[in-house]
Amino acid sequence: MKFYKYISVILHPIVIPTIGILLYFLLIPNNLGSKQELGLLVLIFVTTYLIPLFILILFKKIKLIKSFNVSSIKERKIPVAMMIVLFYLLGNTLYNVSNLRDIGLLFYATTIGLVFIYILFSFQFKTSIHLLSLGIFTGFFIVLGITYSQNYILVIIIAVLLSGILATARLNLKAHNSKEIYFGYFLGFISPFLVFYLL
Repeated sequence: MKFYKYISVILHPIVIPTIGILLYFLLIPNNLGSKQELGLLVLIFVTTYLIPLFILILFKKIKLIKSFNVSSIKERKIPVAMMIVLFYLLGNTLYNVSNLRDIGLLFYATTIGLVFIYILFSFQFKTSIHLLSLGIFTGFFIVLGITYSQNYILVIIIAVLLSGILATARLNLKAHNSKEIYFGYFLGFISPFLVFYLL
C-alpha cells in the first residue's frame, strides 16, 4: 500500500506541469536563454505547485477540507475552481508571447480539462485529476509531434506506462473507481487536441 501512496505523490497533478516543461525545454528547440528558461520554470513551479500547495494547507487549516487527499466532491469544488483560474491566467500570459505559445497551449489544455471535471461535479461524478494530468501530458507531446513533425514516441510510451501504474495505484488506494480513472485520462488526453485545433 505504501508503494501506491508513493506513486500517487510522485505523480501528483501539481508535479506533472513542471516535469512537462522540463521535458519541453530538453526536447523542443526554442530561442530562450538558460536564464529565461529558469525564470519561466520558476514561474510555472510557483503557480502550479507552491500556490496550490499553499491553498490546500490554508483550506485544511480553516477546515474547508478534511485532508490533503480532498476526497469528496464538495471539498474539491473550491480548489478546482481556483486552479481553473490560475491555469487560465498562466496559459493566457504565455500564449500571447510568440515563442511561448506551445507552453501556453499546455495550460489552456489543463484549464479545459479542469472545467470538464468541474462540470461533472454537477452529476456527482468525481473524475481522477491524477489521470487527467497524465492524459494532458500524453496528448501535449503528441500535439508537439504534429506541430514540429517530430517523433516523441519514447516520451509518449513512458507517459502511457506511468498512466497505467498510476491508475493501478489510485484503484488500489480506493481513491477512484475504474470509470473515474478512464474518464480522467480521456478528458486529459483530448484537451490538448481541442486547444490545438480551436486556437
